[in-house]
Parts: sequence; C-alpha cells; structure tokens
Amino acid sequence: MQQTHQFWKRVGASLRPQRHFILRTLLALIGVLAVLQAVIVIILQVVSEQRKRHRHEGSFPHPSLNDVDVGENRLRVYDYGRDLYDAMLTSIDAARESVYLETFIWKDDEVGRAFKEALVRKAAQGVEVYVVFDSFGNLVVPRAFKVFPETVHVLSYKIASRPWHLLDLRRYALDHRKLLVVDGVTSFVGGYNLGPYATTWRDTHLRIVGPAAADLAQSFIGFWNRHGTGLAPITRHYPRRYDSRISFRGTDAVRLTFPIRDMYIAAIDRAEHSIRLSNAYFVPDGILFDALTAAVQRGVEVQVLVPWISNHVVVDWLTRGYFTACLRAGIRVFGYQHMLHAKTCTIDGIWSTIGTANLDRISSVGNYEINAEVESEALARQMEELFSCDTTNAVELTREQWMGRPWYSKLGEVILSPLRAML
Repeated sequence: MQQTHQFWKRVGASLRPQRHFILRTLLALIGVLAVLQAVIVIILQVVSEQRKRHRHEGSFPHPSLNDVDVGENRLRVYDYGRDLYDAMLTSIDAARESVYLETFIWKDDEVGRAFKEALVRKAAQGVEVYVVFDSFGNLVVPRAFKVFPETVHVLSYKIASRPWHLLDLRRYALDHRKLLVVDGVTSFVGGYNLGPYATTWRDTHLRIVGPAAADLAQSFIGFWNRHGTGLAPITRHYPRRYDSRISFRGTDAVRLTFPIRDMYIAAIDRAEHSIRLSNAYFVPDGILFDALTAAVQRGVEVQVLVPWISNHVVVDWLTRGYFTACLRAGIRVFGYQHMLHAKTCTIDGIWSTIGTANLDRISSVGNYEINAEVESEALARQMEELFSCDTTNAVELTREQWMGRPWYSKLGEVILSPLRAML
C-alpha cells in the first residue's frame, strides 16, 4: 500500500509542471483572444462613426394598415414613427383619469419635449400621470430634461437600488419596455423609443383599444410598485379579463421568468407553413436557433429580416456570424437597407408577436421586456404584408454570395463569436 501511495505521489509530482504549463497556455490564449476582440471592436466602432457622418437617412416604404378587431379589442399596427407619435399624443390629450408611460430612451428633442409637455399639461388638469424611464438608457440626456413638476409621478429606474444589489447579477437588468396606457382602455406597446426615430427608423408598435389594455396597465402598476422605492404606490386597479387571443409576455430577470423566449420557441415548434421574423439584433441562443432550423427541416419556409447596418456595429457582426448556418439550413436571410428596430414575428398566417424584446441574450434573460402575443388571421395578414413590403427595401443573401466574403470578415466573426454569451 505504501509503495502504491509513493508511486502516485511521484506521478502527481511529475504531472504538476505539465498542469501549470497547460494552465498558463490557456490563460495566455484567453488573453490573446480578449486583445484581438478589443482591437476588432475598436476598429468597428471607428468605421461605424465614419459611416454615420456620411450616411444620408432617406425614406423607406411602409404600408398604411387599418384597424383590426380581435374580440372586443381594436388593434392597429404602426410601422412609421411619425404616425405612432401623433396617435400616442392624441391619446394622452384625451386622457380623463390616468396616463402610464414607460420607455427605455427618452431624448430631449422635438419628439421628447412634445411628450413631456403633453404629460405635464394633463397632470395640471388633474389626470394621474406616471412615467418610468431607464436611468442607464438616458445617461446622455440632460439632467434638466428629466426633472418634472410635482404633479407628475416619476420613476427613474436604476439597476441597483441597494449597495448589495451589485452582488446579484439579476439586478443588472435594464428596463427596456416601451408602453403607454391611457385610462386603462387605450394602450401602445412595441419597439419605438421617444426620440429622433419618427422618419428614419423602421420599427413596429401595436395599439390596443379595449379590455386587453387593462393587462398592460396592471403590468405598469406592478413594475412601479415593485421598483418605486420611496415612492407612493399606485392603488388604482383596472380589472382584467382573460382572452386567449391576446396575451402579454414579460421577461423578469429578478424573478427568473423568461416567457418571451419560451413563447418564441413554442410558436416556432408549432409552425407548419411559414415563419416571418424581423429583429433588430438577431443573436439567438442555441435552442432557439435549433428550433428555426428544425422548422425548415419539416418543410416550413423560414425568412429572417435584420438590419444590414444597425446602430450597434458589434451586434451586426455577431448577427452575421449566424448567416452561414442559416443559409446552409435553408433559412432565407434579408438585410434591410435602413435602420430596422422592429421585434416582430408572424407564423402560419394566424399567430403574431409585437413587442420590445430582441432575440439576444440581454433581452431573452436579462432586461425587463414585454411582448404582445396575438392569434388573429386578420392581424397576421397585415404582418405578412408588412414583411413583404420590408423585403422590397432589403437584399436577400445567397449562399454563394455570402461564402465569397473576404477572409478577414470570416476571421473577425469567429473571433467575436464568444461575445454572443454577453450580448
């Protein structure tokens, strides 16, 4: 027994230098990869800034879509910011008892000031006005713009309201939701922030007038009451009704609930004929991507629309890292020629979702998000019409074309691919 112990002791001693060598080599490789990633990111940011200076924002095609009735609710899809902002301001002006506004970004520009003035005006008339905006998302917005009269109830959401929250990764969730609810009856939800997006960004928002708006109202109230530390809670309650045709899915990192991701996977798994998916930042996890490829294998036509050049150049390159696998699997990929910020999907001419969640890790399991899920053939037809219109302003990738891109592009995509887990 003692001889055996001595033998293994000598073996361990002889392997120790090798283990140290392997560990040092691994750490060195990780360091080299991190440096290469940093260099590529810097180069991409410089190129992106140069492009912004010389980019001319033009118009883009967008259909005019009519109202659609779904049960007792009337829905309308907005695909053009100017029309949406006008409708939202009109609804605020008509408010009689309450206005709930929540947004990720709220710029101090013509649009942002118009909303602030409308809210202040309604609050002065005695309407209960509550606003929520993400503190991090508005770091560059002047402090003076974020100051409201006492008649307006304001929550500037911060990722950590207590020092010990910094030790909890769940507390790093941003409030990425964008919604407006007026009198518990008229509601808006979708991808549009408040700022200079009225005519230059293609995004999608949904207006819901009817009983389903109460769900969004209660979602806002719940968020305010949970996160408004030191603020008076909202006691108003809007009764909700169950309707299987319209529902809302909300990602909540603190509660570890991620129903939007699950909703996408379940809907894709049920698809029989077609999937039309538009997303600003397409960086899906492996399970969601496998669901898309499995759909193709069973005969579903899958089309994915993404911005060819978005406002986040690094995410563009992470997205392009999926294109080879997409094209090999038979997924059709379209690169939109303007900034596309929409987060929508429609399946089999009956199921649709419109909301705030991107298909990346941050939206799937990180930020606070909310999506509407609607089963309606009439709405799905409009979403398919909108997708078809968008493809007229997009370039479809071919496998031959994509495989012929420069070698340094392929190398850059590989080097940056580990960042998918972070974005």
